Amino acid sequence: MADSIYTAVATSTGDGRAGGRAASDDGVLDLTLAVPKAMGGPGGGTNPEQLFAAGWASCFHSALKGVAAAQKITIADSAVIAEVGIHPTEGGAYGLSAALHVELSGVDQATADSLVEAAHQVCPYSNATRGNIDVTVDATVA
Repeated sequence: MADSIYTAVATSTGDGRAGGRAASDDGVLDLTLAVPKAMGGPGGGTNPEQLFAAGWASCFHSALKGVAAAQKITIADSAVIAEVGIHPTEGGAYGLSAALHVELSGVDQATADSLVEAAHQVCPYSNATRGNIDVTVDATVA
C-alpha cells in the first residue's frame, strides 16, 4: 500500500449507531449517534449514512473543483448532494447505495456532464465504492 499523505482517525464508543458517540482523535468531530426515525429509532443524532454522505459530497465537490481547474474551466456556482441509502440484502446483511447530484452553473450541460464524470474517476470515495455499491451520478446546470 502507498504511503498515506493524511490519515483520519475516529472512534465510535457506547452503543454505536444506537446512542453512541463518534469522535475524531483531534476533537474537531464529536457527535452523538442515533438510529434515524425512518429506521424506527428515536432520531436526535447523526448516523453512519449521514456521515458517509457528508464525506462523499465534500470529497466529490473537491474533485469536481480540481478537475475543472485542471481543465481551465470556471464554474460559477456548485454544490454536490449525496444520498446514501441503506437496505437489507440477502442473508440478513445490509448494503448501501448512493446517488450523487451535482448542481453547477457557468457551463453548458455537456461540459457539466464531462466534469462530473471526470470527478467520479478521481474522487477517492468514488474509487473506493466503484463496483461495490450501486451509484448514480448526475449533473444539473442552473
